[in-house]
Amino acid sequence: MHMRVELRLGGLITINDHEIALGQSHALLDAIAQERSVRGAAERLGLSYRAAWGRLVTLDAALGRPVAVKTKGHGSVLTETGAALRDALSATLELFEASIAQEERALEGRLAALTGTTSPRIRLALSHDPLLMGVLEALPDTEITVVGSREAVERLLDARVDAAGFHAGDMEVTRTPPYDALFRNRRLVVRPLFTREQGLMLAPGNPLRVHSVEDLARSKARFVNRQRGSGTRLWFDALLERAGLSPSDVVGYEQEEFTHQAVAAVIASGAADAGMGVRAVAERFGLDFLPIGHEVYHFAVRTELSGFLDQLTEKIAQRLGKAIGYAANS
Repeated sequence: MHMRVELRLGGLITINDHEIALGQSHALLDAIAQERSVRGAAERLGLSYRAAWGRLVTLDAALGRPVAVKTKGHGSVLTETGAALRDALSATLELFEASIAQEERALEGRLAALTGTTSPRIRLALSHDPLLMGVLEALPDTEITVVGSREAVERLLDARVDAAGFHAGDMEVTRTPPYDALFRNRRLVVRPLFTREQGLMLAPGNPLRVHSVEDLARSKARFVNRQRGSGTRLWFDALLERAGLSPSDVVGYEQEEFTHQAVAAVIASGAADAGMGVRAVAERFGLDFLPIGHEVYHFAVRTELSGFLDQLTEKIAQRLGKAIGYAANS
């Protein structure tokens, strides 16, 4: 039996002695913006027309100016004040919901321990790495989604997952958005798991004599890319920029795969000549490999899951000595 917890906290705001409901007020203003009609907004929200106008009157009184006005003919629109209020409430709701979701998961764990029930599976969003995936698959109670590094981090910051695995090539993650936000969040623990080598994976024997990023354009090599938002894709884009090349200079730049293995498999099949990935996968598929550089793969978890991170770090350390192209983070 799994412990499931749903937190519902009221969001009431008092402005100049007028009490308004955060979620209800935002929903009404947003509906008016969408429907361009108070009546339409009321129907959309399941309110009576009178109740909707009553809420607008309260907002008007709280702010001392109207938030919506009737237009000529039929309908209503938000005033400049109303639009600004909607945006302000939206920003608060986003932070509010993220905090609630985070605390909801933490409370689930505490109550599970108290009642002796099973905690929910740990939700992970990860940039793909073959070594890490091999370790995680051996750990119980994990739910893994492979996405790009940026999306993995954004999901963790929004409390949609419990942990994120990410890398950012040769960028400084503590200074690069959105990764930098992880290091300032006291509810999260961030740890470098390992260093890995990335480079160009090339057809066996490197028949097109690709020895640099510039050679991809010169030789018209058929390239297979990683998906948009992945750390490897961002690194490759940076390499192109430094070489004075644009994506249009690379044949097949738009062709995307979601894992290092998938990129290598396309090259090994003869459908492409080159792609970017880790050395370990290139060797597994019998491909040539042109080193580009080393990068640190980080892992971030909610603080109450630091024990899981310790376990994962230990398992990774046990495999690093035998893994080609990997090293302990110095």
